[in-house]
Amino acid sequence: YYDMYVREYLAFIAEVHEVRSQKSEVGKVIELVALGTESNKKIGQLSKGYKQRVGLAAALIHDPEVLILDEPTSGLDPNQIVEIRELIKNQGQHKTVLFSSHILQEVEAMCDRVIIINKGTIVADDKLSRLQSITISQQSVLVEFKEKIEEKWLRDLGGVSEVKNIQYSPQESLRTIFNIQCTDAEIVKKQLLQLSIDKNLNIVSLQSKNQSLEEVFKALTNTG
Repeated sequence: YYDMYVREYLAFIAEVHEVRSQKSEVGKVIELVALGTESNKKIGQLSKGYKQRVGLAAALIHDPEVLILDEPTSGLDPNQIVEIRELIKNQGQHKTVLFSSHILQEVEAMCDRVIIINKGTIVADDKLSRLQSITISQQSVLVEFKEKIEEKWLRDLGGVSEVKNIQYSPQESLRTIFNIQCTDAEIVKKQLLQLSIDKNLNIVSLQSKNQSLEEVFKALTNTG
């Protein structure tokens, strides 16, 4: 494998899959995964990033309906990660792409649907957007005030478990930003709007904050 040239290896894979117009298809897949500058080298001479591209090219050359990948961006530099990520997302527009990864940021960046397995048992199987918004134990609200306020006002709101002052800058007219942990984000947002009226405060921004997939994963797999 490592002693084979890139084009030679892809031609071999194409032959195994009985691909028609092998030379043409090899050229197309080399262009697709941006292997052109390295296509006349031996695979053993390539960097890890380009070896990953060769693997993707081999998987794509027969245009499968389902593409199965295992840690496709592992060990790549940031630029290579972006390129491979975009390639995988583009493939996902017209075929099913199934890939496993422990890098949850990559899952968030590429996946529409997520399956989480804990000790051999599926503990979640849903769209990414729904997993990030479901109530596991806590929801989060980000609120920015134009002025400095008393944290106690926020702690006294119904359903609030924790308040974190995450930004304060006197150079910005005393603006403050709080991350509020709560049981129901929508109820807390309504209370904040009422608080702004009662205390004559100016809310600059108010939004619910989706849980990161990492937070969801921890909550679903932390069995104590």
